[in-house]
Amino acid sequence: MTDDNKNAYETEAKDAEAAFGTAAETPAAAPEAEAPAAPDPLEQIKAEHADLKDRYLRLAAEMDNLRRRTEREIKDAKTYAAAAFARDMLSVSDNLRRALDAIPAEARAAAESGLVALVEGVEMTERAMLSALERHGVKKIEPAGQRFDPHFHQAMFEVPNADIPSNTVIQVVQDGYVIGDRVLRPAMVGVSKGGPKTDAPSSAESAG
Repeated sequence: MTDDNKNAYETEAKDAEAAFGTAAETPAAAPEAEAPAAPDPLEQIKAEHADLKDRYLRLAAEMDNLRRRTEREIKDAKTYAAAAFARDMLSVSDNLRRALDAIPAEARAAAESGLVALVEGVEMTERAMLSALERHGVKKIEPAGQRFDPHFHQAMFEVPNADIPSNTVIQVVQDGYVIGDRVLRPAMVGVSKGGPKTDAPSSAESAG
């Protein structure tokens, strides 16, 4: 082998060795990361269905509450719309009653036909007015003999009486009225004092 061939052979051997060593030193490429699994379409549909069902139930409950509230407000409006007017009419009725009470029994008994007709006309007007108010839900409170109830009665004075249970209504100064479940005007009353502790029935108990 000539020197030139020998040098060429050694050069190729070195190049091959260098190339092999570089390949050996190069680390193997890392395997690619696995891609995340695709979501299950069936599970997505189930989740959407559950969400829509929950929204529907909430909306249905809200609509039901709105319907109940609207019905109650309409009912209250019908029942209590005339409260202010009815209260004013009670004042007129009170004046009619005062006019009738101002006529002594002797004067009525000895009255001429003209006065008798006038008195009867006033009485008829009073009855008609109270009847009209009752048709619109206004009812008279009947407190006599009942236990005093601050929700329905207004105490004007006390009357000592050892034979009647304390806090019993024994005198009505001015009639009271209710409209629906609300007090339109409390009854002005006198109550007993100093009697036994046994309670008389209340207005609510008598009404029930």
